[in-house]
Amino acid sequence: MKTLTQIFVVTLFSAVIFVSFAQDKPETEKKNEHMHMDMKHMQSDSTMHHGMKTDSIDTQAIVRKGEIDLKAIDKNDDGKVFQDMMDWNVISDEPGNCPLCGMTLKEYTLEKVKENLVKHGFKVKEK
Repeated sequence: MKTLTQIFVVTLFSAVIFVSFAQDKPETEKKNEHMHMDMKHMQSDSTMHHGMKTDSIDTQAIVRKGEIDLKAIDKNDDGKVFQDMMDWNVISDEPGNCPLCGMTLKEYTLEKVKENLVKHGFKVKEK
C-alpha cells in the first residue's frame, strides 16, 4: 500500500504539471496566432506565391465583401469565374491562388458560384 506521503507527493506533482501546461497554453496560442498572421502577411505582400508570380491578380481585390456582383467580376463575359473552394468569397475572372489560404482557384460557371456563395451565407447581387 502507498503511504499518505506518497499519495500527497504524486498528487502535488500532478497538480504542478497541470498548472504549468495550463499557463503555457495562452503563450503557445499567441505564438501560433502570430505565426498565422506572419503567414497571411507574407502571402498578401509577396509577389511570389507557391512559386508563381501573382502580379497579374490584385490579391486583395479578389477577396469579395458585402453583396457580391458576379456579373461585374466576369469581365470577359464568358459566364465563368475562378473561386476558392475554402474561402468562397475569393473570386476572380483570372486563374490564380487564394491570398488567404493559398489554394488554387477553381473555374466555375456564374450559376455554380452563386450557388456556392448562397450556400455559405454570402449575399449575391441579383441581375
